[in-house]
Amino acid sequence: MKFINKAILSLALGSTLLVSSCDSLLQVDPRQSIDANGALNTPDAMDAALNSVYARLRSVRNYGRDLLALSDALADVGQTTSNSGRLIGENNNQPNAHFQAGFWQNSYFAINEANLIIDGLAGVEGASQAQRDRWEGEAKFLRALYYFDLIKVYAYMPTAIYQPGVIDEGGVPLELTGVITSGEALGRQTSRATIDEVYTQIYTDLEDAKRLLTSRGTQYASSAAASALLSRVALYRGDWAKAASEATTALGSNVGTVLGGNAYVSGWRSSINPESMFEVRFALAEESIGVNESLQSSYTALLNLTNKNSQGGWGDFIPNATVRGFFGLTPLQTGSPATDNNNWDVTRNSDVRAQLYTTGNTVRGAGRQIESTKFMSKSGFAYADNVPVIRKSEMHLNRAEANYHLNNTAEALTELNAFKALRGLTAVNLSGQALLDEILLERFKEFAFEGHRFFDLKRYGKPIVKTTPAVNLAFDDFKILPPLPQREVDGNPNLNQNRGY
Repeated sequence: MKFINKAILSLALGSTLLVSSCDSLLQVDPRQSIDANGALNTPDAMDAALNSVYARLRSVRNYGRDLLALSDALADVGQTTSNSGRLIGENNNQPNAHFQAGFWQNSYFAINEANLIIDGLAGVEGASQAQRDRWEGEAKFLRALYYFDLIKVYAYMPTAIYQPGVIDEGGVPLELTGVITSGEALGRQTSRATIDEVYTQIYTDLEDAKRLLTSRGTQYASSAAASALLSRVALYRGDWAKAASEATTALGSNVGTVLGGNAYVSGWRSSINPESMFEVRFALAEESIGVNESLQSSYTALLNLTNKNSQGGWGDFIPNATVRGFFGLTPLQTGSPATDNNNWDVTRNSDVRAQLYTTGNTVRGAGRQIESTKFMSKSGFAYADNVPVIRKSEMHLNRAEANYHLNNTAEALTELNAFKALRGLTAVNLSGQALLDEILLERFKEFAFEGHRFFDLKRYGKPIVKTTPAVNLAFDDFKILPPLPQREVDGNPNLNQNRGY
């Protein structure tokens, strides 16, 4: 068996796509690659192959930007600035301004790599059982993560499926074995699995990962991270008991730390956020995404917080009036002269999360707008930040929401108020729909600029309503889902396109 890297095969399901290793979208650090002629039969080859699957998470189309910034632009979190012209179509929810083909292709590349690793486990010479368990567990965790990201983007959620007149919707194609030749790929004309089938496979992979893994750092899959991801997957599936129990397991682990008060803010200034249970790591300067599409550049025009006059990124996507209202954010001049960007900050309320916003600069003509500073070159070089995929605090909100749906309202309220205390907020006394609304409101505030809001709206079947820009996108609008890549549909008669495209 050979592992294709330099000219890797897309699992683009009905067509093949040969991609040079110099393609910036799919660049894999040479240290993390193995030669196309190398078989997966040694421990070093297996480690290199697995590192490649991790590396693909850094793509701009995945956690490098789109799963955070693009999905929040689709939702009601912020507004675009026209500084560079990016994310405007998505923020306006225009047709075809959504997740693009590169997200599909990069994700299926990674899934194919993970499949080849799993297929090749028995052929690795001189490997211990502990090594085989780790390779299998990490590959299955990553396969589950990629499939979960695909299904949440391209399909409806199990908790909210638009049905009337729809005959062509489904999940995403499930492929669980790897391919290494174009002939094999062309022979696959896989249809979309059902939504339930995809979620069931994700469950299976994560349960295996839980059983097989320990922990070797938050940049790698672990048993605790698998429980945390499974809690999120179960929440999206409406499997409330599972969501609550896996959240409890994750919270009881020693992976990640729930932070409150000033420690929470400091966590966002650390290269590795102490709250992370799993994160995408940017370790080298050459892994920087650059000034155009990085999270830092998307969210702020600042280069750093030390000198606000230093030219940084574009600040394309900034908090809207709703988010500014959450945290009491208004521009505040703190010194003279007013032309010095260092003499400006923002007013803030008692919510500690308000500390993660400030005024930017005027270097790129950005107008000294209010910006999110969650991603500010935390890895030590510009335009590359380690990205928390799962933070431990999420488990408290998952468990509160799940308990609400399980009619454990007293437990849900207690959990919600304990979480509010961590963020400097007073307790509430709510029940019924008002309690659920408050839990979801805390999710909105907590995960602004982390890419959760679009999917939270989607799983409750809620419209996307914005004032800047003026948008009222009903849940039954076809633009809630993106199109599947047209080349995949054209090359596979069994692959149904989402409606409206």
